[in-house]
Amino acid sequence: MKKSLKSWCYPMILLSSIGISSIGEWIYFIALNLTVLNLTGSALAVSGLYIVRALSALFINFWSGSLIDRFNKKHLMILLNLCRSILIVALPSFSSLGWIYVLVFFITATSSMYHPTSVTYITKLIPIEQRKRFNSLRSLLDSGAFLTGPAIAGFLFTLGTPNMAIYLNAIALFFSACITIKMPDVEGHEQLGFAHRTENATLYKIWLHDWKMVIHFSLKNAYVMAVYLLFSTTIVLMTATDSLEAAFATQVLALSEVEYGVLVSIAGVGVLIGSLTNSAFVEKTSTAWLIGMGSITTAFGYLLFTSSNTFFMAALGCFLLSFATAFANTGFYTFYQNNIPAESMGRIGSIYGFFEALFIIILTAAFGMTAAFISIRFVIVSASFVMVTVAIILFILAIRPSKAILYQSTSPR
Repeated sequence: MKKSLKSWCYPMILLSSIGISSIGEWIYFIALNLTVLNLTGSALAVSGLYIVRALSALFINFWSGSLIDRFNKKHLMILLNLCRSILIVALPSFSSLGWIYVLVFFITATSSMYHPTSVTYITKLIPIEQRKRFNSLRSLLDSGAFLTGPAIAGFLFTLGTPNMAIYLNAIALFFSACITIKMPDVEGHEQLGFAHRTENATLYKIWLHDWKMVIHFSLKNAYVMAVYLLFSTTIVLMTATDSLEAAFATQVLALSEVEYGVLVSIAGVGVLIGSLTNSAFVEKTSTAWLIGMGSITTAFGYLLFTSSNTFFMAALGCFLLSFATAFANTGFYTFYQNNIPAESMGRIGSIYGFFEALFIIILTAAFGMTAAFISIRFVIVSASFVMVTVAIILFILAIRPSKAILYQSTSPR
């Protein structure tokens, strides 16, 4: 028992750091939107934040993997959190929308680099037999942040301005960096630095070599990357569909702002209950079924929501899709960590993340234009049907008996 508790010491510290950071992210996200809205009084200016964030993710994912895989992950996580904290502290000092966009661009860039860095660090720190449980607990923390972050932000707004919430996020990120300092160095002298590894090679040659490596790995591990791409496709479709969620609820279903708020709350409850259920049964459920059934249930939840004509059906769809997300994410992250080499995880995750961000921008714009010329209902129902089709293909691939070894969580591949 003591040995088991000791083995979870560092994972629990890491989960604490992730939880603090996640809550801070939600507080910052809401406070930033309100700050820009109060400054400009323009909804278009708020929409500009989303464009800036998307462009920043595109810019950073294009090359950041080359840096991530060559640097010490622990030190890079600390540096990125400190940079985010400093940039966020500076944010309220600017009253110019242009400068706010510039800061948001760099804040998002550091966040985009932090995610693949942390996933690689987690993969190296957490033994394979603990990853599924760790990912389920992380999903639970994310759902808690989804509920508590906005609530804390709302409470802070009653006490002062959105700036107070922004400063709180900066403090949370600084605290998260301090916690990370206490974490073990999983690489030691393994990572020798970017300059040493690359010797006299130019940055262009390094970047080209890394892209060729990712292509080679993808072709050699076609099944693994097929699962990755199918799951990523569902993420792209969900994100693009979510961009029309508010318009669908208020314009098509004719829900009031209060009713829409209740709908969002129901989704939050679904995430929390799903995460709790997932944490309780994760060890008894195979990774393949977590990915497959989680994705199918999420897709059918979207189909139910987008096909609804009443508040009750919309609420049921929102609850179902939110409930199933925890299972799908836990299964996918466990599969990803078990089958992508840690030494190249930064490059693979970043390059595929670049294309995911690119298609999110393209599809979101296409959905918006199509909805304007045809109808919102047509667009999101069509997207939901495609999502269900992709999820079914993913499920069929995941449960193939011949690939069962790729989903094991007891010993390295």
